[in-house]
This record gives sequence, C-alpha cells and structure tokens, in this order.
Amino acid sequence: MLSSLDLKKMKQNGQKITMVTAYDYPSSKHAEEAAIDMILVGDSLGMVVLGYQSTVEVKPEDMIHHGKAVKRGAPNTFIVVDMPFMSYHVSLEESLRNARAIFQETNAHSIKVEGATEETLHFMKRLTEAGIPVISHLGLTPQSVNVLGGFKVQGKDKNTAEKLLEDAKKVANQGAIALVLECIPKELAQMITESIDIPTIGIGAGIHCDGQVLVYHDIVNYGVDRLPKFVKTYGDFNTQGTEAIKTYISEVKQGIFPTDDHSF
Repeated sequence: MLSSLDLKKMKQNGQKITMVTAYDYPSSKHAEEAAIDMILVGDSLGMVVLGYQSTVEVKPEDMIHHGKAVKRGAPNTFIVVDMPFMSYHVSLEESLRNARAIFQETNAHSIKVEGATEETLHFMKRLTEAGIPVISHLGLTPQSVNVLGGFKVQGKDKNTAEKLLEDAKKVANQGAIALVLECIPKELAQMITESIDIPTIGIGAGIHCDGQVLVYHDIVNYGVDRLPKFVKTYGDFNTQGTEAIKTYISEVKQGIFPTDDHSF
C-alpha cells in the first residue's frame, strides 16, 4: 500500500498516480482488485449515490458511513475521505473535532479539504501538525459552486490563473501531501504541477498532472444520465444492468426461473 512519501516519490520519478472515487464496499473492492493507487471517498456521493441536488447536503456522518464501507472493501489501498460542506468552516475547535471523527472512525489515510482561504490554510497546518495527512482541492471546488456561479472551468483568465498558482504553492507549503486540480486549463495545470513538489491529481485538468481521478460510476457508466466532457467511460453497466434485470423479469413471468438447480 502506498504512503504519502511514496506519492512524492512517484512524482519525482515521473510515475503516474491513479485514483478512483468510490463510495461503497463493492466499488472499492473492484478498485482494489484492479490495483488502483488511491481511492477517494468523495462528498460527490451526495449526488451520485444518495440523489441529492449538490454536495452541500452531505454531512460528516454520511462521509463516515461510506468511508467505513470503502475501507472494508479496500483494506490494502490508500484511502482519502472528503470533509463535507461547512464541516471545517466553523470554529477551529469544531473543525478539528469533525476531522478527527472522520479520520479516526473511517480509518482512512488522509482527508481532503477544498480551497485555500487563510482559515483553510491554518486548518490544514493544524491537521498536519496533529498527524492527519491532508490532500488539497483547487479549481472547480463543488462545495463553493454557488459562489463560483455553477460548474464552470476555473482559471481561464490571467488573474484567476495567477491566484490558483499562488494558492497551489500555499497549500504545498502548509503540508498538503497532494493537490487535486479540477476543471482548469491544461496549460495552467502543467504550470502548477511543475511549480510545486507535491503531486497533482487532475480531473478535467489535462494530461500534465502527476495523476488522474475519475468517479467509479462514470468510469463504468453506472447510474449516470449525463457525463462531463472530461470523463471517458470504460464500460456500460447501465445497459448491462438494465438488460440483466429485464431478462430476470421475463424468466420469472414465463416460469423459467427458478429451476431445480436454484431450488432446495
């Protein structure tokens, strides 16, 4: 199993890092069997598996519940768990309490936080000092989507690009072990990747990142109606699953299933 030091060595050696976002026992089991480097238990579980309108509705107890399931499915894989909306934008004491609960109860190897405000940077530093590895997330940060004006590419103009570059340097200096870059121009992602000594993991950020992350359900096309531009699917569980259930229904209706082979 990888460690945070291994991640930095992979960047130094030019080895690409693979991460998949998974939310439960079977999906994380698949990921570990496929030898994925890292699993992210993302707060996107709110939309993907709970049917919420956004990640804003996700609570720490949701992350703990799903994080524990993922850990059971992938006990030998490096696991990262998101801190959800407003779980670390309250008092520092309460933020640290939430982080401790998520980290301890899921038995994860790192937690992930979005943004690089002065408050968030201080929080990241305190977590690192306390022994909790932190992964940062910049660019399109879904928890701030209402402030950003929707799910849009970030860093397209000079000012916002320069700010993202500076923010990336700040999170690296505060002890982050890796940085997720979401929906930013590939040229900016390359510049950031070359400017910091921690690995960058891209999602909609181009080929120059040190690694890539996609959601399990997007990779296998399972239960999703519309895929973002940056997603490439490698399976079609939607079609296969529906057809399998249709066949089951038909066989039950016709009295074909169960046979003696399926009976006691």
